[in-house]
Amino acid sequence: MNLRVQLRPVIFIALLLAAWQIAVSRNPAHILPTPFGVIAGIGDLLRHGLLFKYVVASLFRVTWGFTLAAVLAVPLGLTVGWYRRAEMAVSPLLQIFRPISPLAWIPLAILWFGVGDSSSVFLIFLACFFPLLLTAINSVRNIPSVYINAGRNFGLRRSELIYRVLFPAVLPQLLIGLRITLGVAWLVVVAAEMIAVDSGLGFLIVDARNAGNRYDLVVGGMVIIGLIGLVLDTAMRSLETVKSFRWAYSTD
Repeated sequence: MNLRVQLRPVIFIALLLAAWQIAVSRNPAHILPTPFGVIAGIGDLLRHGLLFKYVVASLFRVTWGFTLAAVLAVPLGLTVGWYRRAEMAVSPLLQIFRPISPLAWIPLAILWFGVGDSSSVFLIFLACFFPLLLTAINSVRNIPSVYINAGRNFGLRRSELIYRVLFPAVLPQLLIGLRITLGVAWLVVVAAEMIAVDSGLGFLIVDARNAGNRYDLVVGGMVIIGLIGLVLDTAMRSLETVKSFRWAYSTD
């Protein structure tokens, strides 16, 4: 039974590929390449050494932007959430800047950092910073008061209360926020690379379209982006299953 369940996604993908192949082969306009054409296009990228180069470039930008945002936003969010007055002071600014799309910052990013990695890292940083800040603030505000009161009843000092109660209690929510935000970072880097840099998977899609209507490479780039996004999401989901990270969850 377990084998049948595991094979269902594979069968479903195979059916989609078959439908894709049939639809393209019956359309004389050939608006889309066939699955075999996409595979051949990816093979061309591999032979010319471009696929690895573009993937590494995109992952490099995501890693730096996401890490910088997490390092700054999480501690700041925990501090703001812990101190009520700080939350009241920061909340208006957060509500103003949070709805602004990171892509709206592209002209300023190019003006400040030029066309290159720095502008893309900056855009990814903005895309990740505010969601992570809000997640950290809410995770502190959602800690059950019984946890805080129990720690105080046991005579824990403020530093011990933060280390032994605050951090473990907010970690599950932070992991979920980090997972969602990493997906946002991967989306933003592709969009930024279409405009602000001359390498990466986003640049590959635009360049393949402009350089000669290589739609096999366009779709191939989309497939690679989706596969890498799946790998990143799976890696983050695996952290949620670590027992030491599930302190706030009850176990049977």
